[in-house]
Amino acid sequence: MPAFAVVCADSPGTRLATRLSFFVAGFVMACWAPLVPYAKSNVGVGEGELGLLLLCLGVGSMIAMPLTGWISAQVGSKPMILAGGFGLVLFLPTLSVVGHPLLLAVALLAFGASLGTLDVAMNVHAVEVEKAARKPLLSGFHAMFSVGGFVGAGGITFLLSRGISPLASSLAASALALAGILLAWPGLLRARGGEPAKLVAPRGIVLVLACLTGITFLVEGAVLDWSALLLLGRNLVDPEQGGLGYMLFSIAMTVGRLTGDRVVAALGDRRVLLWSGLLTVAGFVLLLTVQWTAALLGFVLIGLGASNIVPVLFSLAGRQTVMPAGLAVAAVTTIGYAGILSGPAAVGFVSHVTDLPTAFWMLAALMVAIPLLARSATRV
Repeated sequence: MPAFAVVCADSPGTRLATRLSFFVAGFVMACWAPLVPYAKSNVGVGEGELGLLLLCLGVGSMIAMPLTGWISAQVGSKPMILAGGFGLVLFLPTLSVVGHPLLLAVALLAFGASLGTLDVAMNVHAVEVEKAARKPLLSGFHAMFSVGGFVGAGGITFLLSRGISPLASSLAASALALAGILLAWPGLLRARGGEPAKLVAPRGIVLVLACLTGITFLVEGAVLDWSALLLLGRNLVDPEQGGLGYMLFSIAMTVGRLTGDRVVAALGDRRVLLWSGLLTVAGFVLLLTVQWTAALLGFVLIGLGASNIVPVLFSLAGRQTVMPAGLAVAAVTTIGYAGILSGPAAVGFVSHVTDLPTAFWMLAALMVAIPLLARSATRV
């Protein structure tokens, strides 16, 4: 049993509320990306100082995640979803107008904490909904995060390109996010009671799931930051087409997650991890060995392969019995974020010592852990 009792866990309204939570998280996070140059200009810092400031977002998330898991184990995920969602609504416009580096650092800490809170809480909520439905739902929920990302980045870019100010654009985005949270509110699971739960380090199967999640997120972060440079370095595309690889990766991942629940239901968790890991590794091999444009298909295979690994790992974390579900999901999310934050830096270090293709071979080698540990990871 979960650490709290839930009401109406399997209903269309509850599933819609969960999808809206994921959409809002992906939407607001993506809205921030086009605003970064404006924030940099507002505070008058260089690239190095901006990089340090952006670390505050990750620090805020990493602090909030384990706390959110512990609180969710006591009172349920609904209050934390609302707290994180309202925090994002509040702090997104703030990021577009602050004019001092210290204020931007504080705003980024708060924004990151809100994002981390919502991320953990919505995954805890999604696990409970999936348990009640007794069928795979996590991939579809995570697909809404990807859809939100497309809408957020595209929407803010469109508004800015039309001459709308960063503040007005971010206020419009916050209004849409607020509408999503308010629509989700009535359908979120209500909790009563609760069991004492201590903040503890992940252990046993939870540690395995968390490490596999960290590897997968590391790969996703590296593809985001380094794919364009890899393509240009191998002379596979022209400079203005450098973003084509990540675009193909993102589309494939979204398609994979939209169809993932049916795939998991048909194949089961173990086979999905096995074949998804192998498909991802095959994508890296194609990307790094083919010398012509067909190498771009490697990004499609990587996106399809990675698309359902994380949802399955979250689902397994929610079903294991070593730790309370809230704490387990928080641990998996926290280590996952550590992967996505450290991945780009790790690739940069390896590529500095050797070269970028070697760094991508390292990513492929790490992904081999997914099929190798598929059997162990699914013993919950």
